Formats: sequence, C-alpha cells, structure tokens
Amino acid sequence: MEKLDYFSKVLGVDAAMLEKMEAMMIRRTGRLGVLERIVDENTKIVEATLKLLDSKDRSASHVKSILRQAILDHEKKVLEVLKNAPGKSDFEKAAALAKKLIKVPCGFFLKKERAREILEKRPPQNLLKYLKASNIKEVLEKFDVTELFATLRFIETTEWMHETFEVAYSNFTSADFEKREIEIKVLSDVWIKIAEKFVAKKHHNVSHLKEFGVIFINPIKENIPGKFLRDFALLLHYCYEIKFYSKLFQHYEKMPDFATHLKALLRGDVKEVQRSEPGEWLIVQRYLAKDDPKDPRLLLPRVNPESLHWLRGERDLSFFNANEKNEKLNLKIWNNMDWVGGIFSAEGASSADRQGSVSGGKNGEDSVISFDLEDNAMSLVSFMEGKNETFNYHQREAMWTRIFSGYVDGEDEMERLLIENFDKGIIKF
Repeated sequence: MEKLDYFSKVLGVDAAMLEKMEAMMIRRTGRLGVLERIVDENTKIVEATLKLLDSKDRSASHVKSILRQAILDHEKKVLEVLKNAPGKSDFEKAAALAKKLIKVPCGFFLKKERAREILEKRPPQNLLKYLKASNIKEVLEKFDVTELFATLRFIETTEWMHETFEVAYSNFTSADFEKREIEIKVLSDVWIKIAEKFVAKKHHNVSHLKEFGVIFINPIKENIPGKFLRDFALLLHYCYEIKFYSKLFQHYEKMPDFATHLKALLRGDVKEVQRSEPGEWLIVQRYLAKDDPKDPRLLLPRVNPESLHWLRGERDLSFFNANEKNEKLNLKIWNNMDWVGGIFSAEGASSADRQGSVSGGKNGEDSVISFDLEDNAMSLVSFMEGKNETFNYHQREAMWTRIFSGYVDGEDEMERLLIENFDKGIIKF
C-alpha cells in the first residue's frame, strides 16, 4: 500500500493534505523519509504480532478476535499475579502493583489545605446530605480531604462544581502549590452507592485530580472480561498524565497569570480552529472523536499529549513479568503498539499483501484495526457485553503523535515542545 493511502485510511484524512504536510515538514526540519519509515515499521510490527499469535488468517474478523483473545489471556495473567500483591482488597492490591510498576514520582501539586479551605467556604450540600452530616467540619474530621474532593464530581451538581471552580481557582498562585508524591487512593466503601452511577456513566472505576496529584479507584467490581486490564492500564496512564501536568504547573509557576493557565489546563481547553497554517501542529489534549466524529480539527495535523501518557503507561505494563517463558502470555508484545494499525479486508488480504490498493475485499470495505492495548481491551469489553464494537481512536491519535515524534528528536523533545507551547495550542515549525 502506498504510504499516503495508508495514512489517509488510518488517520481518516485527505491524502493531498498529508502530501503537503510531508513536503512542508521536510523543508522545515530537513528530516526525510519519516512516513516511509513509520509505514515500514508498522507493517513489520503487525506481521510479527500476528506470527507470534499464530495467525495465518488475515481476515478482519479473525484479526479482531485474536487480539481480543490476547487481551483476555493477559488479563488472566495479571489477575493471577495480583493475588500475591500486598493489600486487603483487590483494589488495594491493584494500587500497590501500579506503584511497583511505575515507581510513582513526586510532582508539583495544590496544597491539601487549599482543598479544605474550598470546602469550608463553599460547603457542598449534597455531600453533607449524603453523609447525614450537619456541617463540613464534622466531615473533614472523618475523611481525607482529597477523598472528599474526589467524590464531589459524582455527588454535587454541575452548577456547584463550575461555580466553585471559577471562584476558588481564580485566586490561586504558585505559592499555593508544593512538591509531594503522587497518590493512588482507594475510596472507602461508604461511597459505593453513589459511585456506582458515576462508574456506569464513565464506564471505568478509575479517575484523578490533576491539581492534587491524586488518582482514585472506586471500589466497585465489574466482572466483565477486559474491564480490569482496561482500567489498570488507565491507572498507569493517569500516573504519567498527572506528572505531565505537574510539569506544566511548574512551567507557569513564575508567570503573573498563573491562575488563568491553571484553569485552562484543568478545563482541558483545545484551540478552536477550522484550519491550520503550513508547518503548524495543533496540541489536542482530548479525544475529540469521542465528542464529535466530525470535528474539523480531526482533519488537521496534531499532537496529543494523551498519547504520550498512554505510550509510557502501556510500556510499563508491557514489561510486567517480562521474563515469562511463554511468549504468547508475555505482555511485552504490547510495547510500542499504541500507534500501530493494520488494514484488513473481510476476505483476509492485509494491506501488506495488496501492493498499493486501498480497496478491500470484493464484498466489503477494509477495516482499520488498532493494535493498541487499550483499544483492544475496550473492544473485548464491548464484545463481552454483546455490543461487538471495535475502537481505534487511541491508535489514531497515537499515530499522529508518532509522526510528530519522527520530525523532532523523539519522546523527550516532543514533551519539551508540548510544555513550551501548551498555552498557545499550536506548535509551529
């Protein structure tokens, strides 16, 4: 398959745009053959993975099924190891295992006293009602303040959250921040009743508070195959996301408009544009396709820091118990797979077999199949729930990020450029 045809199909963009982008990036960076190398590497990884999984069948349906099976097998392996992890519950064991895998670092976070002050100045009435408490002082004596803050998003109204955010966060300065370790916290059982609705809405039991450096786990078991590995990978991803935002907080530390930057970061603001100038890459810290598959920004060159966090989290997970003799049960096959996508037909011809043709089998269109761990974990969950959806939006964003990385000096330089240009929303070459 021709390189531009491949990228056009996988990324869902016009080949002519890609051709112009490539020509411009060569002129601006002097780096030749970036797309060719990525296509070649992608093809090799796809073929090596299918060989490792003993798949001679290249039909789209079969490839999807063996990737789901790999997720299922690897989840069982992790759950088996989890039994020996320290902790009273499976949730505490998962938190302990995550800390071991990722070596949770320190960061620059909002002081916990500020959280206490927010609750004292604006007592959350729904929280008080849920706990049958007469005042916030009583509640603060019983619960850790960051645990309370974590629960606000599924107890308090959207109006209260937005108003409180605007009032409280507009006055913060860098002096309200301090260096401390990232925390992984399992919420107490008292929240289960109300948290169940939140988990059902979010479809996962892990979330975080970037500004406080806290990742929290709702202790709600979901016994559908795929959900544990999906959420455990998300937990590792959040560790890197929080560390990244900590670097951003420090980047804006000495700026007079610190609070403005802080609020923009926590809102997840993305530059509203319909087009970009030659040599410009949008910084998009959200998965736009989840909200609107027709968002015009999906047609533009972009780099997504989310992909960087997934890359690092999945890398740590992939080397989990990497000495396992059975290669099929070794999670390292997921390393460097976040951006990999194959194009397969219903009949079984892969993109590597068709020598430049994007057209698929005679009786149907090609399928773009993600080889990313999280996409496939989500696909397994959907399959087990009878929906049989497949996902590739993590892989698509990671592919853009992989292309961007090819024009700079790799992962660390990419992160530096992201941090330096985050407030602009665009990286210019």
